[in-house]
This record gives sequence, structure tokens and C-alpha cells, in this order.
Amino acid sequence: MDKKYFFFDIDGTLTNKETGEIVESAKMTIQQLQAQGHFVCIATGRAYYKTKEFAKKMGIHHIVSNGGAALTINDELIENRPLDHQLAVQLCYEADRLGYGILISPRDSIDVVMKDERFIEQIGYRQEPTRYILNRSMKFEDIENIYKIYIAISPKEEDRLTLKDSLGHIRFMPGCLTYQHDEKDQGILKMIERVNGKKEDVVVFGDDFNDLVMFKKEWTNIAMGNACEPLKAQATFVTKASVDDGIEYACRHFGWIL
Repeated sequence: MDKKYFFFDIDGTLTNKETGEIVESAKMTIQQLQAQGHFVCIATGRAYYKTKEFAKKMGIHHIVSNGGAALTINDELIENRPLDHQLAVQLCYEADRLGYGILISPRDSIDVVMKDERFIEQIGYRQEPTRYILNRSMKFEDIENIYKIYIAISPKEEDRLTLKDSLGHIRFMPGCLTYQHDEKDQGILKMIERVNGKKEDVVVFGDDFNDLVMFKKEWTNIAMGNACEPLKAQATFVTKASVDDGIEYACRHFGWIL
């Protein structure tokens, strides 16, 4: 069998989306794929710091994280690119001028900086471990690197941002628009080039809207049974839900594991 290059989303693909727990059959399947000489990698929008421990638990040594902008090969972080600085600064000033609370990740960590408490006042604290750093004299252009931007804005009002589409963004919760890289496909291509793989041997697994970008005609795309309908429509194959051993089922279906 030709060597395949597998790229797995995390939430709702390798895990139970409701509980966040790893699906045991998915972990065992990955071990079998690796034992048979296949390349196994995570492909996620998560920041690197939030991905590396998960990868360690799964026994995966290669990662495309930060929405495609960070690459880890053999447990070594090779690159981790922040957002385009000029565009990020312009977006922050527009949101600030319109009165929306803003949090900025200046590094790949739990730290966020803010010039006031408007974000917390408008929608509350974030639903994951976060260290808030208040700097009332902060100027957005003085932040050397901007990895993510969180803007407290509702879906009804987001079109007030004329720069809304200047950077990749996704909405994880109703009151917050998260700006991050949205180029997992480009991260996959970079990884394939670095490990001397072939595009036609790539297999991607995903479940949600932010996985649409990595479902490309050049390779095999597998949607989980619990995936959103647009992703299923673009899939080469729709497997069972993650909690119903969907990873294992697809790999057995295609003969990638015995």
C-alpha cells in the first residue's frame, strides 16, 4: 500500500465534541496507521500551546496548528506565523473606534492584552483558561506580534466592521468574533513539501465549517458523521460520528488498517 499522509482535525473528529474526551478507537487507529508506516498529523485552528499536549496524549509527532500558520515536525516547532501586522492593527482600531471590546494574543500562550475592560463588560470572561493583562496606555501598533484577536461583537452587528473580511475569522460563541489564520490547507501543503510527500496521497478528516478550507479536490476528504452539512457535501466519504468509531470505520473501509 502507498504511504498516506493523514491530517486530523481535533474537536469532534478525534474527540467527543460534547465532552472533549479523546475517542479511544481513534487513538488506537492512529497507532495502527503509524505502525504501518503512514504519516499522521494534526490539522487544527488551535494555537500551538493548546495543541502540543493533546498531540502528546495521542502519540502524534507532527502538527499543523494556528489555523495552518504553525508547523511542528517530530515534536519540534518549525514555524509559527502571527497575523499580518498592518491588517490586524487596522482592524483593532476600527473595532475600538466603534466601541467593541477587544482582546489580543501577543504570543502563543494563554496571555491576552487589553486597553480597557470593555470585552469583559460586554460579553464576560472567555470560556477557557486566560490570563488578562490590562494596559490602558497600549497602542495596537506597539504590539510586536498579534496571533489572535477577539472582538466582542454580535452577528447582527459584525457587518459594521468594514475590515471584517481582511483577516480569517470564525465565531465560536455568539458574542465574539475570533480572528485567526484560516489556511489549514496551506499548512498541509507546506507540511507535505517538508516531508517530501505527494498531494494525491493526502487524507484529511474534519467535522466543522472551519474544516471546509482543507477539503480540496487534490486529495481524499473524509467528513465525520457528526459533521456540518456543507462539509459532508464536499467530502469524498462520510464516515460514522466520532463517538461511533468514525475514524476507525473509515480507515477500515479504505483498507488503511486491517
